[in-house]
Amino acid sequence: MRVLVTGGAGFIGSHLVDELLARGHEVVVLDDFSQGNEANIAHNLSNPSFRLVRGDVTDASLMESLVRDCELIYHLAAVVGVYYVLQDPLRTIRVNVLGTELVLALAQRYRRRVLVASSSEVYGKSRKSRLKETDNGVFGPPEASRWCYALSKSLDEHMALAYHRLGLEVSVVRYFNAYGPRLDPRGYGSVIARFISQALEGKPITVYGDGSQTRSFTYVADTVQGTILAATLPQALGKIFNIGNGREISILELAELVKEKAASSSPIVFVPYSEAYGPDFEEARKRCPDTSKAERILGFKAEVPLEEGLERTIRWFKERKG
Repeated sequence: MRVLVTGGAGFIGSHLVDELLARGHEVVVLDDFSQGNEANIAHNLSNPSFRLVRGDVTDASLMESLVRDCELIYHLAAVVGVYYVLQDPLRTIRVNVLGTELVLALAQRYRRRVLVASSSEVYGKSRKSRLKETDNGVFGPPEASRWCYALSKSLDEHMALAYHRLGLEVSVVRYFNAYGPRLDPRGYGSVIARFISQALEGKPITVYGDGSQTRSFTYVADTVQGTILAATLPQALGKIFNIGNGREISILELAELVKEKAASSSPIVFVPYSEAYGPDFEEARKRCPDTSKAERILGFKAEVPLEEGLERTIRWFKERKG
């Protein structure tokens, strides 16, 4: 089929595009390259089944032409990453909310199925040990700009389900810290990217806070598989799924593991959140998914262990640097 991937030059998006092309689909990518990278999709430019469109997901006339001519939409375009969110909260809200609303409205008009990519950020500051799709989001005050991303994604989910009640075929996935080759080496959207770059360059590996905060990290190939299942299976319609790896690890343990896998002599140093992101920054202490719903309904289960995924990612960083 002909598939539209918004944000298809981004980290997850480009891996999704590769898999869709490998399955024989025609793929149209929309990206404004504000965060996407041309290098991520350069190898597909000569593929007759691939088309790149440079543009903005909030451009109504452009989006109408793209949605009208496709059969399935993967909507991944968004402002992501703490650095970018804090840099421009207003743009974050506009792109994430208005762009998603436009995609959903056009998909409804032309009766196209759509997959909306959300984020584990919608759980906010919840301290539950295993986060289920039905758990409450716990957000900080508006003065803490970092929560505008979480709230924009939460609103995206509300809109998706509201359109589903009107008959739209839509599913939602919540990503939990995808990582792998093609991460931005500057680390603006990934702690793993930052740690690997620092370790390979012999710079101090900077752990924000005391390092006891925990996360779950999902190798990008697993993220892509979960995304495709949620976008195509009939039983996924009208539902939200955690797409992640159930292994929980502290950020300090992650730093130590990256240092070991990279054979680095870099020291691990602690940096206050206020120094990294400003005095009003708030961080979630825990973020680990309960993936039983995705396992039961989609047959999804993350397969790549963290150690193996880190080795693959570090190898890519070394090759890129070389």
